[in-house]
Amino acid sequence: MKIGIVVPFSWSYWGGVVEHSENQAAALRARGHEVKILMGHDPPGAMTRFLHPRSGRHGQLPPDVIPVGRSVVVPANGSLPNIVLSPRSIGRIREALRVHEFDIVHLHEPFTPTICVATLAFAECPAVATWHAAGDLAWMRAGLAMWGFLMDRLETRIAVSRLAAESAERWVGAGFEIVPNGVVLPAHADPEGREHHVVFIGRHDARKGLPVLLRAWPEIRRRSGARLRLIGTDPLQYRLLHTRMHFDEDGIDVLGIVPNEDRSRELASAKVFVSPALGGESFGIVLLEAFATATPVVASDIPGFADVATPEAATLVPPADESALADAVCALLADEDRRTAMGRAARDVAERYSWHGIAARLETIYERAVA
Repeated sequence: MKIGIVVPFSWSYWGGVVEHSENQAAALRARGHEVKILMGHDPPGAMTRFLHPRSGRHGQLPPDVIPVGRSVVVPANGSLPNIVLSPRSIGRIREALRVHEFDIVHLHEPFTPTICVATLAFAECPAVATWHAAGDLAWMRAGLAMWGFLMDRLETRIAVSRLAAESAERWVGAGFEIVPNGVVLPAHADPEGREHHVVFIGRHDARKGLPVLLRAWPEIRRRSGARLRLIGTDPLQYRLLHTRMHFDEDGIDVLGIVPNEDRSRELASAKVFVSPALGGESFGIVLLEAFATATPVVASDIPGFADVATPEAATLVPPADESALADAVCALLADEDRRTAMGRAARDVAERYSWHGIAARLETIYERAVA
């Protein structure tokens, strides 16, 4: 099939939905489909620096990404996504749909303007959509009033988890099919012989809980001697956070936004992955990424994480409890046999969510929609 994956965010700024769409496209191409991604792009320059407070990836776009407009930062659901709101994107979407003549389009977060709404308005092929977010999603109230009628064009409504489905059902009613996030599995993953590192991956969004980790870090550093590797956290925002919190930053390395290959390499060489998120996570994709590299996890006990984590692979602690977080990380670092056993169990969990299997499920949904 000719498949168009539609993402309302910017390729230039890493995020869960952006990465999901890239991995989805790669998995579908591996199954013989022709796939394009329609999404935003913020090229380097003065305008991008003015619109965005953090650095991103501004290099050459992949050949199968069709850029349709610049993005702006819009606070939503405890996060700061980079959403395309440019009126010009509407015409670009219409033109891309005309030129590429997709057999089906797959929208992510379909209520989000302008890219997804314009796609639903102009697409002449079948459409399916995936909801990712969890929470009250109060912003959907305005969308229902203005373009909610376009949801009738969807052949299938998908959610990445039961929590995400329940959040969306409050606004658009029942009838969701659950297709979880997938994870890219490295060919090999060995939990032994790791660097004495702890890894955190996440943007500097309030719900990611980075301040909790930074408050806990001096105690972890004192008791274990480990180093903390921060990935996805903008260095400038980290400096501002340090100015406000005055935490001891001994042993902290701020890597910023790095290519996927570097991120996987950091996970595969670390002893523990930590995610002290406070809530608003519909699915523990960052946990799965750590599991895929046979890296055990210490994370917050929140619904989106608890649905993915198992006691054999992860330790869950109360959200916003830096003492419990420090104790759990130090206990894992102090017991190498337990840590490696958890790493092997983590890899087993990740294999249940391989993108190969997820792509096969999506393919069945597409065939049904086109038929």
